[in-house]
Amino acid sequence: MPNIRSSADLRNNYNDISSYCHAYNEPVFITKNGKGDLAVMSMETYEEMAGRIELYSKLQEGLADIDAGNTRPFADVMADLRHRRERR
Repeated sequence: MPNIRSSADLRNNYNDISSYCHAYNEPVFITKNGKGDLAVMSMETYEEMAGRIELYSKLQEGLADIDAGNTRPFADVMADLRHRRERR
């Protein structure tokens, strides 16, 4: 169940909200005038979420390449990498 707090609660009880975000690794939703306004989360939770989004984006790119036929046999790729390494 989401933790929903008012903007006044954020202002008056910042430390409690911060502690919650760090302890439970989930956002606290802040309302303003009774309507959703913000989602507050710890930096660690944000960075983890951003990393997942980046990973999913890379996976989607790879799947799109497969669908478009932009692939090469593994043995060819490894041979190219070995060749590049030897040129150094």
